Amino acid sequence: MLILLAFIIVFHITSAALLFISTIDNAWWVGDNFSTDVWSTCATNTTTCTAITDQFTEYQSIQAVQATMILSTIFCCVAFLVFILQLFRLKQGERFVLTSIIQLLSCLCVMIAASIYTDRHEELHKSIAYSVNVSEGQYGYSFVLAWVAFAFTLISGVMYLILRKRK
Repeated sequence: MLILLAFIIVFHITSAALLFISTIDNAWWVGDNFSTDVWSTCATNTTTCTAITDQFTEYQSIQAVQATMILSTIFCCVAFLVFILQLFRLKQGERFVLTSIIQLLSCLCVMIAASIYTDRHEELHKSIAYSVNVSEGQYGYSFVLAWVAFAFTLISGVMYLILRKRK
């Protein structure tokens, strides 16, 4: 049981780390001379960064991605704290349902964020407010990590739903 518990804790912490990295790091959309995420755009040759503000087209879509990624990260951290509390408070044989629900909410939020970015990426990168031409690029590793975090949080949420407290 301790090995299973250690595996679940490591899996959850990995999910949280993936969410933090994909939310913070500047690599959702990358090209030869730039990298951009949901917060700013940076030119790699001059190391200057421009914050994404309301002057950008499709700013509402970027704000939706920002909000849902932040919510996902918060839900994942709260789920971990609830799991630790439930570990000591639940009676033997009960399930970690509250932890599962919160983790599945985290999963839903990261899926919404990545889906919005996937759907709107062409419109997001056509703004004239960018200091460099970002229309010619590709998805970066932060975007991929967001989808991996979706899978990890989904698996983690299902594991908590199945998991019973044992001796």
